[in-house]
Amino acid sequence: MIAGDHDIILFDGVCNLCNGAVTFIIKRDPKNNFKFAALQSDIGKKLLAQHQIDPKMTDSIILVRGDYAFAKASAALRIAQKMSGAWPLLYGFIIVPKFISNLVYDFIARNRYKWFGKQESCMIPTPSLRSKFLS
Repeated sequence: MIAGDHDIILFDGVCNLCNGAVTFIIKRDPKNNFKFAALQSDIGKKLLAQHQIDPKMTDSIILVRGDYAFAKASAALRIAQKMSGAWPLLYGFIIVPKFISNLVYDFIARNRYKWFGKQESCMIPTPSLRSKFLS
């Protein structure tokens, strides 16, 4: 696997909400569970193809854990599960049927550019965070 023992979070590199979420996750990842890559990057495209994920159908967040890939609410809840603080408690919502949790997720994802804006290019990590990103 590209990231060794780490989970890989693929995110929309031009989305302000997604970039904010990446920063939020990094601050709550003291065990260094996660590595990150933009969906638009070469690694992002390779992992999408490897897991047969159409980026037009799922264009905001993907969690790659070993040989499995999770999208939308399933990805977000599994990410919360490994974060510090009380965030792992959100994983309990995994029992909510996917069609319901993904309705909420899709509503936010569909409106993310309108509500939070969009950048012209993908986020460039600072030198201190560069090791958290796959290149």
